[in-house]
Amino acid sequence: MQLNLKPAQLRLIVEVAESGQLQMAAAATSMTQPAASRMLAEIERAVGAPLFLRQPKGMELTEIGAVMVRRARAMLREMRSMAAEVQALREGQGGAVRVGAVTGPAVGYLVPAIRAIKREAPDAEITVDVLPSRDLLRQLTAGEMDFALARVLPDFDSREFEIHPMRDEKVALLVRAGHPLARAPRVTFTELTDYEWIMQERGAPIREATLEAFGAVGLAEPGNIVNSPSLLLMIAYLSRSDAIAGMSEEVAQLLTQPPVSAGFAVLTMPREVRVSPYYMLNLRRRPLSPVAARLRELVIAHSEAGGTP
Repeated sequence: MQLNLKPAQLRLIVEVAESGQLQMAAAATSMTQPAASRMLAEIERAVGAPLFLRQPKGMELTEIGAVMVRRARAMLREMRSMAAEVQALREGQGGAVRVGAVTGPAVGYLVPAIRAIKREAPDAEITVDVLPSRDLLRQLTAGEMDFALARVLPDFDSREFEIHPMRDEKVALLVRAGHPLARAPRVTFTELTDYEWIMQERGAPIREATLEAFGAVGLAEPGNIVNSPSLLLMIAYLSRSDAIAGMSEEVAQLLTQPPVSAGFAVLTMPREVRVSPYYMLNLRRRPLSPVAARLRELVIAHSEAGGTP
């Protein structure tokens, strides 16, 4: 037997079961009593059995009727849930978002933007990957991310992306708070050459910008370098040695200022070290969902406001 009951029919039998009166059920479903009576008769013909016993004091469920009402309640709940979920998606209040960023904007702009989204839409499922630009662009072009904060690289076709300029990254030279140079009013690159360094792999923008800063003052790059792409390892290594690491200014602020204040210091240098700009990128061929579009909008707003949480 196949039953194709409409939502109005499901609501009617639930209302009859709850009130025990056809007249009250008709009023609750905005029907006249004759129309409700005809609809109930149609349902019972389709089922092939009565759903209610007509008693002097009202209508009582039959065994089959009890099964129908239980199922009807479940289906109506699911319909309401579906409608609410669709509405939430349309209004940017729900759904899943996957985004990526290089480290600086992930800390500076994504964190406050995500906090704002979760206040507006706590059910939104947000996933963030912090990766080098090449990996971000690879995932973005594959459709695995909604948007990315990354640098545009020559081996990717920039015509595929909607591009919103963001800003460049300032490099901070981080050391443990007890480092011999931590309290110096100003540190020169010459003073840094004999110290141990921990850096990202060659080609990483922060590493290249740091090494270029040595070259700009006529110095060779440091010879004592530990290589690691792991920010966690870099932090652990700095905390146990007199090594120096170049990090984005946003990460350095996170580690040196409240509420984290993790026992690190930023060296005061005679000149700024800056990395090439990064951009807000999303695929032209892939429209953003409302919640992804809202997150993108908030990230841009936080960038323009200077990343204030």
